[in-house]
Amino acid sequence: MAAPATATVRDLSGSWHMNKKYCGDTDGVLALQGIGWLTRKGIGMASVTQVTTSYPDADDPSKTHIDFTQVVTGGIKGTTELRTLDWKWRAHTDHLFGDLKGRSQFTKLAKLEEAVKEVKGGVAEDAKFMAEGWDEATKEGEVVEAYVENEKGGWVAWQIWGFVDWEADGKKERRHVRRVVVRKGKEVKRILLVFDWVV
Repeated sequence: MAAPATATVRDLSGSWHMNKKYCGDTDGVLALQGIGWLTRKGIGMASVTQVTTSYPDADDPSKTHIDFTQVVTGGIKGTTELRTLDWKWRAHTDHLFGDLKGRSQFTKLAKLEEAVKEVKGGVAEDAKFMAEGWDEATKEGEVVEAYVENEKGGWVAWQIWGFVDWEADGKKERRHVRRVVVRKGKEVKRILLVFDWVV
């Protein structure tokens, strides 16, 4: 289902179903992140929905929080992420991805050529991939930038969240999309995650 006009990167509250028909090679990304074959196959067969809540910080309303919990079918435990969009490093332990440190912020697509220089191993091609394909409102407005490092696993993940006019069954519909670059040494995966609005 198309995303409503009220859904923006400033307010992603709601339920978003990952549309695997349109997503990129998630199995390859998970493999690069050290996730075992059996778990990857289970995730590949499962349905994934993210329940998201966006809200202002109680002490500093200019600061936004985005919390989301994954609901995964097939008995697979989903992940929970609590993001504060102030570009400060925070540690996080995830049952699937292990010990991480990450940071998030609102930014503009025009800043990605500079931002990629802060991504370990990042190259200009990553920034180009992140900047393409967005709808006009996203191009002119803001996106969410999220960056995570897994020191033990040796990988980093860079994401940009926004909206696109997605071609679905012969017509264009507004979809929430996350462009993702995952790097481990010289290996790199670049994919799209496409979400349908549920409620």
